Amino acid sequence: MEQAATAAGLQTGLKVKKKKNQYRKYSPLLIMMVPGLLYLLFNNYLPMMGIAIAFKKVNFAKGFLKSEWIGFDNFEYLFKTSDAFIITRNTILYNVFFIALGTILALACAILLNEIKNKMLSKFYQSVITLPHLISMVIVSYLVFALMSAETGFMNKTVLPWFGIEEGISWYSEEKYWPVILTVVHFWKGVGYSSIVFFAALLGIDEEYYEAAKLDGASRLQQIRHITLPILSPVIIMLTLLSVGRIFYSDFGLFYQVPMNAGALFNTTATIDTYVFRGLMGSGDIGMSTAAGVYQSIVGFLLVMFANFMVRLYNKENALF
Repeated sequence: MEQAATAAGLQTGLKVKKKKNQYRKYSPLLIMMVPGLLYLLFNNYLPMMGIAIAFKKVNFAKGFLKSEWIGFDNFEYLFKTSDAFIITRNTILYNVFFIALGTILALACAILLNEIKNKMLSKFYQSVITLPHLISMVIVSYLVFALMSAETGFMNKTVLPWFGIEEGISWYSEEKYWPVILTVVHFWKGVGYSSIVFFAALLGIDEEYYEAAKLDGASRLQQIRHITLPILSPVIIMLTLLSVGRIFYSDFGLFYQVPMNAGALFNTTATIDTYVFRGLMGSGDIGMSTAAGVYQSIVGFLLVMFANFMVRLYNKENALF
C-alpha cells in the first residue's frame, strides 16, 4: 500500500513539474497575449453592455442606468419609417454587388500581380493600387467634387465637350448617375487593399504544382482554373463569409461624404448608417442609433451563421466553424 501511495505521489509530482515546465516554456507567449486580450476586452466586449441603451429612453439628467426602459420602441424608428424600404434596399444591394464584384476584381488583381516576376515592378504596382485605401474619404469626396462639379468640374469642362455635350450635367442633383459613381469610387479605393490578402495566399502556393501542369501541357488559364482557384477557395470563402456578416453595414464616408449629403440624391445614396446619422443629428436620440447598431449586428450574425451552414453542406473543410 505504501509503495502504491509513493508511486502515485511521484506521478502527481511529475505531472505538476511538467505543467510548471510548460508554463515556464510558454510564458513569453502568454505575456505577449496580454495586450491583445486587454484590447479585445476593452474594445470589443465591454462596449456590448451598451446594448441596453437600445431598450431605454435615454435621459442624460438621470444617467444611462436610471433611464426609463421602453422595450422595442427605439426599433420602431427603423421599421415604421416611410424610407425603410429605400435604405434597406440600398444597403443590401450595394453590399451584395460590392462583395460579388469586389471579390472577383481583388482576385484578378492578385493573380496579375503574381504574374509579374520583376520584384521591383511588383512592389511598385502593389504600392500604386494600395495607395487609394490610405486616402481619407473626406479627401476622396473633394477629388470626386473636382471631377463632378457642375461649374468647374473636369467632366463638365473637359470630358463632356469632347462628346458634344456643351451644357454639362448637374451631377449632384441627378440621382441616376450615383450608383455608378459610388461603385467606381468604392472599387478604386478598396480593390487594391483587398487583393493583398489573395496575393499573400498566392505566394504560398508551391511552384511545383504549376511546373507539373506545364509538363502536362496546361495553359496559364487552365493552371489558374485547376490549381490557383481551388487552393485559394478557403481564403475566398472565409473573406466572403466575413463580408456577409457586415452586409447590413455601409461605408459611411462613401455614402454620406462623397455625395456631399445632397438631398436630391437620397433615393440612391441613403443607407441605414446615413439615415441613422441624419436622424441622430436631428433628434439627438442615441437610443435610436444604438437600436440600429444592435439590429445590424444581429442580422449580420444570423447571415454569417446561415452562410457558414450552407458552406458546410457542400464542403465542411471550407466552413469557418
